[in-house]
Amino acid sequence: MPFLICSAITFIWLLSSPIYAAAAQQPAVATKIPGLRLATFDIDATPPLGSMMAYDPVTNKWDLGLRARGIVLLGAGDPIVLCAVDWIGIANEAHDAFRGGLALAAGTVPSRVAIHTLHQHDAPDSDFTAEQILKQAALDPRQFESAFQRDILRELEKAVQAAVTRARPVTHVGFGEGKVEKVASNRRIMGPDGKIRAVRYTACKDEALRAEPEGTIDPMVSLVSFWNDDQPVAVLSYYATHPQSYYRVGVASPDFPGIARFMRQLVVPSALHVHFNGAGGNIGAGKYNDGSPENRGVLAERVADGMRHAWETTKREPITVESIGWGVRTVSLPPAKDLDEDRLQAQLQGRDARFFALGGPSRLAWLRRCKLGHQIEVSCLRIGRGRILHMPGELFVEYQLAAKAHRPDLFVAMAAYGDYGPWYIGTAAAYEEGGYETTPPASNVGPGAEAELMGAVRALLKD
Repeated sequence: MPFLICSAITFIWLLSSPIYAAAAQQPAVATKIPGLRLATFDIDATPPLGSMMAYDPVTNKWDLGLRARGIVLLGAGDPIVLCAVDWIGIANEAHDAFRGGLALAAGTVPSRVAIHTLHQHDAPDSDFTAEQILKQAALDPRQFESAFQRDILRELEKAVQAAVTRARPVTHVGFGEGKVEKVASNRRIMGPDGKIRAVRYTACKDEALRAEPEGTIDPMVSLVSFWNDDQPVAVLSYYATHPQSYYRVGVASPDFPGIARFMRQLVVPSALHVHFNGAGGNIGAGKYNDGSPENRGVLAERVADGMRHAWETTKREPITVESIGWGVRTVSLPPAKDLDEDRLQAQLQGRDARFFALGGPSRLAWLRRCKLGHQIEVSCLRIGRGRILHMPGELFVEYQLAAKAHRPDLFVAMAAYGDYGPWYIGTAAAYEEGGYETTPPASNVGPGAEAELMGAVRALLKD
């Protein structure tokens, strides 16, 4: 019953938000202005000194902090909110709370809000359910302590609410793609027996593994830009890879994708640049990165160069209210077979070191949500000939490639790392192949996730 109580408290907290009354009136304001409009928002999401990130406390700062930024699209039904955050993940009830808070601020409903993280590792890990589990057991919530995270949510609510009042007309959308050279490589190295024989992590010092082929990747960065006549207003980019060059240094960092985003922002300053991580669960920079700090800049320049090429090849087309659509499909992802609530609860009560070392709080949080019938929403934004899919977890790149192959007549982009509760989501075949990502405890779901997710993707990509 404490879990249900926690859910109720989250709902009551959303209703009692200090901006609720103003945000609830926003749709009436939005409907008075005809045509499509776009609002942009951007705040600092860097944790303060002394607070816990996913693995370590913050001991220092550097030139670039973490951002939470996005857009609100108005004029085509209830507002649509897309948000990207430079954190490792936002999971379970934290994901619910962030979507609910942004929905209230924008004057829309949570099902029309997509919030994703970029998965940098020197960054916060947000999971309000895991925090509650630890606090109820009189334990230190460590990285799940949410005081700072809830402050960021409140700042985001204010930023979104203010942004809507400054929304600008949008008349055109642009689509472009660029190839990113020598960044992404598949982490899973297959052996002759059809099983994974090695994992080439994002930083790999093994020269033999770095010499292996890139493997299955999506080398393209996809760009979606919004324009007011010939003036760019916002640029959304999508690229699939783990974003780590090196980490665990006590300094919050947006890592090489965040640096690439900053570089492009300098080149096109009139448009807010928002970057999303694609289906990069089994992708990393390991073939081209031995973990040397100087590689961060090298990888950033390569991603920025792909973004530049996508920008230079962008083709614009007019859009109207009728050009915009939003679709949602709910899926029930099966919990991993190794998840056992009694065992996890016993480990928690016994203060078993394995419970904490293997992510027990988040795993127990996810399992309890599944048992309560929690479903995940997969959504798709239609913009003319473009489709942007919003997916949960550390999704394997095969999902992204399959979505693009399913509708080669459309411009298809994908953002993963939505609800971080499932952790890694492999293909059905990957769970038979072994390897780190699909071996307990790395994945909180089972092989049945593929049928659920691909069914939703195919349905959403139908005209």
